[in-house]
Amino acid sequence: MGKFPIPDNVLYVCTGSKCAKRGGKSMYKIAKALAKYDDSFEVVRTECTDRCDWAPVCAIQPGNTWLKEYSEKEVLKLLQKQRRGED
Repeated sequence: MGKFPIPDNVLYVCTGSKCAKRGGKSMYKIAKALAKYDDSFEVVRTECTDRCDWAPVCAIQPGNTWLKEYSEKEVLKLLQKQRRGED
């Protein structure tokens, strides 16, 4: 088996139907583009987290930080803090 890089941080973005309509799809595209230039984090698209009442929803790991009804700016700011190791 070959080895593959394990990222320090992962952003999970829900792109289920309700989340996608409320900004999840856009958030995924922006974060994925940013991750191309910054290998300290990875972006993973999830189909549905079953939290549609709070759409859009995403999670930042490690730290188990969940965001609901977020703005793209808010997510990117928290992700940057996480990557720097701030609480």
